[in-house]
Amino acid sequence: MPMFSYEVLDNQGRLTTGQLEAENEAAVIARLRGMGYMVTSVQQARIPLLSFRSWRAEKKVSLGDLSLFCRQLAAMLNAGIPLTRCLFALGEQVTAPALKRAVNEIATNVEAGMSFSEALEDHPRVFSKLFVGMVKAGEIGGTLEETLGHLSEQLQKDKSLRDNIRSATVYPAMIGVFSIVVILVMMIFVVPIFVRMFPEGVSLPLPTVIVLSISDSLRTKWYWWIACFTLLVSGLRVAMTHPRGELFWARVKLRLPVFGALIHKATVAGFARTLATLLNGGIPILQALESAGEATGNILIRRAVLEAKDKVEEGRSLAQPLEESGFFPPMVIQMIAVGEESGSLVSLLRRIADFFEEEVTIMTKGLTAMLEPLLLVFVGLTVGAMVIALYLPVFTAVTQMNM
Repeated sequence: MPMFSYEVLDNQGRLTTGQLEAENEAAVIARLRGMGYMVTSVQQARIPLLSFRSWRAEKKVSLGDLSLFCRQLAAMLNAGIPLTRCLFALGEQVTAPALKRAVNEIATNVEAGMSFSEALEDHPRVFSKLFVGMVKAGEIGGTLEETLGHLSEQLQKDKSLRDNIRSATVYPAMIGVFSIVVILVMMIFVVPIFVRMFPEGVSLPLPTVIVLSISDSLRTKWYWWIACFTLLVSGLRVAMTHPRGELFWARVKLRLPVFGALIHKATVAGFARTLATLLNGGIPILQALESAGEATGNILIRRAVLEAKDKVEEGRSLAQPLEESGFFPPMVIQMIAVGEESGSLVSLLRRIADFFEEEVTIMTKGLTAMLEPLLLVFVGLTVGAMVIALYLPVFTAVTQMNM
């Protein structure tokens, strides 16, 4: 939704400015009047495309920052400090630009009479639907402090899970980038030097011809390489936004050797942890299933959970439709079934999350130890193959002279 800047007068005649996200200008005016303001000016905010400040303001807030915000807010509320004062104090303390701006605007709106959850809804880029739903349930049940504590724990667990996955993928990515840089340097700078060493009249082997052709293309037609790379990346990004492309990529990720199992376990752990947090916060089972499925970010599990939600709404148990989806391991299905029968679904979901999070941690450590030597061997073989291709004409010339 677009962002609108506004100027209003409060009940005491003081001028107040701020920004709100809304569908149109009329929606902004209606909301401000509902808060008791006299609207003097509303216009759509213009964000410069090349502004570094605007880029920082729109940068996504990290899970660690959100977790710390929840923990600090819960502690201040438990100490008996009013919500508005807590928000204004945290607005001065927060360092993340996007979160700081959002908290300050939320504090202003809450002071004007808007509920905390409604104020959070004006910032969907910072606070997810899961976050807003949990806060709303805490407000209704009068357990906002406890709910914020659960949210902080949930966000911290999500951060730890993502950090474990990142630790397993960063090293291969760094080695891959290093390999590409080495190959480009050799192709652009080293290969032309070797060409001068080739004896005249010697026939070049096929590997050498391929290397020389690529080197010449990179040096003389580099713009074509850049254009093709840009088109490829843009095409992939557009394809990922399409439902079919997103579904295809989700299936590919789960079928990757080793990494597929890691992603699968992490997704199951995240779903179980989120669902347990939502149910424990008083969210109805149907709404909790929908929010937990969306929070995983995986279209396959989202579809499976939405189908399970429809069947639960028809009166069936949760375990049976999840089993029919084929996405969840048998152990998870059995524990969910036992949790439904014994009334301890939340505690068993947390055990599932703890188990799979531990599995992810163990797998990431094993992957790192296994990939280090393999990737180093890969880089050595790549560079060695290029060197051999460059030296082949020299070897061929020496062989012909001996003959």
